Parts: sequence; structure tokens; C-alpha cells
Amino acid sequence: MAFGPFLLLASLEGLVTAAVLALSALGLSLVFGVMRVVNVAHGEFFMLGAVIAWAVTTAVSGHPALGFVVALVVSPFIVGAIAFVCERLVLRRLHYDPESTIVATIGLLYIFQQLALSFYGADARPVEAPFNIRIQLPWFGYSGYKLAVIAASILVILATWFVLTRTRIGMIMRATQYDRETAQAFGIPVDLVYAGVFAAGAMLAAIAAVLIVPIQQAHYLMGRDPLLLSFIVVIIGGLGSLRGTVIAALLIGLSDGIISVFFSPTLAKMIATLLVAMVLVFRPQGLFGTVAR
Repeated sequence: MAFGPFLLLASLEGLVTAAVLALSALGLSLVFGVMRVVNVAHGEFFMLGAVIAWAVTTAVSGHPALGFVVALVVSPFIVGAIAFVCERLVLRRLHYDPESTIVATIGLLYIFQQLALSFYGADARPVEAPFNIRIQLPWFGYSGYKLAVIAASILVILATWFVLTRTRIGMIMRATQYDRETAQAFGIPVDLVYAGVFAAGAMLAAIAAVLIVPIQQAHYLMGRDPLLLSFIVVIIGGLGSLRGTVIAALLIGLSDGIISVFFSPTLAKMIATLLVAMVLVFRPQGLFGTVAR
């Protein structure tokens, strides 16, 4: 096979990675942008989304597409509800103190891991894709489901952008982000906004997990890589920047796919780490972030 087919395959695989990574990182960036909270348990919300998706698809009989659609609705809802409760019971009581919330979310990380290990088990379990169609490309056939993952991610990102920039809910979230005290003075229930944002960030991670779990098996430790890569993306793109998150996810996803195919996955991770170091040194607020005033 010539260079062209390899490059096309690597680019497509990189786009799939970027699509899922953009959703996961968007949730992490949204939480920090509004709440100024670094959610170390974000990867475990991703893991819970995948595990719950497996449980739902296993429980729903009939065509795999039916179980998948149900999981795509139910899993983010359950994960969002769990995140909402965690915010009410833990983060709120800590008054969103940056250092305390980091320690608290680390604790949540281990709690969720152990609960998943106890009730789900240590085995990696597959979820059947809703459809198995191969799209014929110039040199080879490619999974139609993987292309659908890219399309679904774009739709969710556009919906998130619309909510944040064109709706009253988004306006309230932005007002809370810019000045919490002024927002409270105008009657905005800031604590409730924070709880909703924390739940929304977890739901985005769960959606990403449901989309990827037919490609990667559900496992109780599968939240580690999404957490690390999400942090890399939001650091490069700029914490709280939707545009920066998407562009950084594309950069990391495509570079990971192409470098992994032509060189090695280890080199791809090394280059991503080097990019983070360069951004932290030369532009600490990220490529599209703003300097705090």
C-alpha cells in the first residue's frame, strides 16, 4: 500500500480520536471556565458513561441500534445526575476552593473506580455497534460507524455552542463566569448554575464514552487516558475556550493518529507533552485563552 492510503487511514483514525476527545475536553473546559474548578474525576464520569452504556445495551433486547439509542439517552442522564449530587454534597460544601476541590475530586476518582470494580468487574466488555456499514473510499472500505461518531460529535459541539452563545441559559452561565458576585446581586442562583454546569460537563464526557464504547471496550480503568488527554487539550487550547478546545482536540487527535501510524504511539504522546510544556512556558493561558484580570 502506498503513502496515500496510509495517510488517509491515519487521518480518519485521528479524526475519530479528535471527535471523542473534543467532547470529553469540552466538558472539562466548561466546568473550569464557569466554576474555576479542576475536576480530576472527569475521566471517571467518562468511564461511568461507558459502563452504564454496556449495562443498558445488555438489558435492552432486540436490534443493537435500539439498545445503543437508549444508552445514548440514559447513560448521560444518569452520569449527569451523579455529578449533580456530587456537586451538591462535596464541592458546594467546600465553597469551590481550588485546592480543596482538587483533593475532593481525586477522592471521587478512586470512589468511582472502586464502585465500578465491585459492581462491574475487572473485565473489559464490548458493546455492539448500532450498525455495521463500510463506506467505500478511494483505496479501502472504512467503518461507517466511525464516520457517524465524527458527525455526532460535531452536532453535539454545535449544540453546545448554540446553548452557550444564543440562549438565556448560556447568558446566565457567562454572567456567572465573568462576575459571580454581580450575578448573585441580580438574582441569579449561582450555586444552582454551578451544579448544572458540573452535571453538563459530566454529561458531555458520558456522551463521548457512549460513542466510543463500540470501538473500545468498557473497562473500569478506561477513564485514565481521556482525563490526561483532556487536560492536554484544555491547556493547549485555553481553559474555558470552546474554540480552543475544539482546535486543540483536532491537533492532538490528528497528530496522534498520523504519528502513531508512521512512527510510534509513544512518540505521539511525547510530542503532545512537549506541546503542553511549550504552551505553559510561552503562553500559559493557552492558544485561545484570555489572561485573567
